[in-house]
Amino acid sequence: MNIKEKILLFMKDEAYKPLTINELMQALEIEQSMKKEILKILNELENEGKIIFTRTERYGIPEKMNLVIGTLEGHQKGYAFLRPDDKEINDIFISPVDMNGAMHGDKVIVRPMKISEEVKSPEGKVIRIIERANTFVIGTFQKSKHFGFVVPDDKRIATDIFVPQEYINNAKSNSKVTVKITEWPEKRKNPEGRIVEVIGDIEDTKTHIEAVLLAKKVRQFFPEDVIKEAIKVSAEGIHEQEYKRRKDLRELPIITIDGEDAKDLDDAVYAEKINDNEYKLSVHIADVTHYVKEDRKLDKEALKRATSIYISDRVIPMLPKELSNGVCSLNPNEDKLTLSVDMTITADGKVTDYTIFESIIRNHYRMTYTDVSNILEFPDENQELLDKYKEILPMLKVMEELSLLLRRKREVRGAIDFEFPETKIITDVKGKAIDVTKYERRVSNKIIEEFMLVCNETVAEHYYWLNMPFVYRIHEDPEDEKMYEFSKFIHNLGYTLKGNNDVHPRELQQLLLKIKGTKEETLINNMMLRSLRKAIYSPESSTHFGLAAQYYCHFTSPIRRYPDLQIHRIIKGQINGKFSEAALNKLAERTAAVAEQSSKMERIADEIERDTDKIKIAEFMSDKIGEEYEGVISGVTSFGIFVELENTVEGLVHISNMVDDYYVYDNEKKELFGQGSRKVFKIGDAVRVRLEKVSIARAEIDFVLI
Repeated sequence: MNIKEKILLFMKDEAYKPLTINELMQALEIEQSMKKEILKILNELENEGKIIFTRTERYGIPEKMNLVIGTLEGHQKGYAFLRPDDKEINDIFISPVDMNGAMHGDKVIVRPMKISEEVKSPEGKVIRIIERANTFVIGTFQKSKHFGFVVPDDKRIATDIFVPQEYINNAKSNSKVTVKITEWPEKRKNPEGRIVEVIGDIEDTKTHIEAVLLAKKVRQFFPEDVIKEAIKVSAEGIHEQEYKRRKDLRELPIITIDGEDAKDLDDAVYAEKINDNEYKLSVHIADVTHYVKEDRKLDKEALKRATSIYISDRVIPMLPKELSNGVCSLNPNEDKLTLSVDMTITADGKVTDYTIFESIIRNHYRMTYTDVSNILEFPDENQELLDKYKEILPMLKVMEELSLLLRRKREVRGAIDFEFPETKIITDVKGKAIDVTKYERRVSNKIIEEFMLVCNETVAEHYYWLNMPFVYRIHEDPEDEKMYEFSKFIHNLGYTLKGNNDVHPRELQQLLLKIKGTKEETLINNMMLRSLRKAIYSPESSTHFGLAAQYYCHFTSPIRRYPDLQIHRIIKGQINGKFSEAALNKLAERTAAVAEQSSKMERIADEIERDTDKIKIAEFMSDKIGEEYEGVISGVTSFGIFVELENTVEGLVHISNMVDDYYVYDNEKKELFGQGSRKVFKIGDAVRVRLEKVSIARAEIDFVLI
């Protein structure tokens, strides 16, 4: 135990009372000559929020002094909620007058106030700011005669940022800018800052996409030394020893099935029917770790990114294109290094035997989802495709057969399968959105989905029983309170759940089957999804609630997900007997760090993809003002109704534009009803709307009812 841990442990003791530095050193029998070093350690602990330095110059533990440490979640009206680091403590409401200069995202110490029966949630006051979150803020600049101000894009930052004349740096009104905060807010004073970058004009869609990426601190470009390393390893080719030591599968008619525009092909498949009761499935995954060595520049950069980000007009890759689209991608008619899983699967979907090994393959056919689906769904209409791929037609039919029985097995055990219509945004060569359509999950998409799922489960279970450090993909059971609220909600729509709080995923799956094709399908799908926890990466194995799986991991996409890359390293190390006890201890620390970083970056990537999609959809709709559409009500709120068009575009009919009556919101039924006309608007109702207004800057689409 080091001195820092010793001090913290001593202060956490039940008998500890706040002490001065001299009293603390005396109690721990530390020599006065070490006072400078101890002061440095105490400052570190204070900066981390683990201890607090009082006005009487004593050091104490916050929780023992009725103080709570956490992160502020701001609101545009100026108040905030403290999300405590200790998850056992409820969120604490902070009124605008008690913010004491703190802003959204700041790590702070809060003193809870006395809780009265009239207060719905505990209230508190910020007494110290540990760490500022918003040194740089993205927003829209507005200029007046002698000064300017920036309106933050993030509405949770409730105050504008004042910019003195000398710090405007040639920014013009209605420019999207980055402002660096130079003075933090006080009670009656806004924060001050200086413009450090003009991103672009707010009328340009690219400006808003760029602003999203900058706000999320996305690493859009690779450092020069990382690119150099990528070029170097890509040029090395495959050494002769790799051909000798790996299983050679180049003669096997292995194929890839991906989207038409995909360039990073990291999974290939092969299947055959052994007999009436058994199938062989082989999944072959690009061996990225052969080129990306642990702790080298490429690897460190990949871990910082942790995932590729896919937005409508481009990909921001985890690895440089020399690897992701080149040497690592399973491009057709090229020798490629892979990690393979051979599985024997029975007719009831059970994996009875498997092997995990290093291999070398050749992709015989670069298939697309569209072609494979057309071959299997409409063979009579696609003779040209049948002729082109006659060598592998029997295998494609076996793949379809095998995927269906794997799907049936998952359905039997209760896996939840949300059938949300996905949005596909089509852009022209300049990146402008020219169409928005539904993206169909056809038979070929489901084939690959099932094959990757069974492969991931097989690998996860194998390494669980080997008791090795690993990175699992877990989905914890839903919170009882959220399930109770969901159960109450669906009861109003005429549906029930067995078990209420302690619900099995099979119950939710059965509910999805019952509502399929009904008006309330979209609403219940959305409400169910919100009631479930988010899946995360973890060094500890746990069940995956949504998949109803006992063991699960992400093994199949090492080009675009870092957890998969880490798992490949573990597998190759175990296969080749490279782990000593010391190495395993170090690996345990690394898997925990990888899981945390990957979960964090996945959340950020999801937010970016969602936010940029909204911007591009607004761009697509911006020249269609006045056009009329048939739509379906997809959401009802106290401020209006959301309407979804056939192509998945969604817009709001604001209650202020519903002028034919006075409408009241029923929270229990999620309906708006007119007090005079008794007209009711509810989820699933068909409506006709006219496009009234589009804001690309706010990514908002406004309809009016016809």
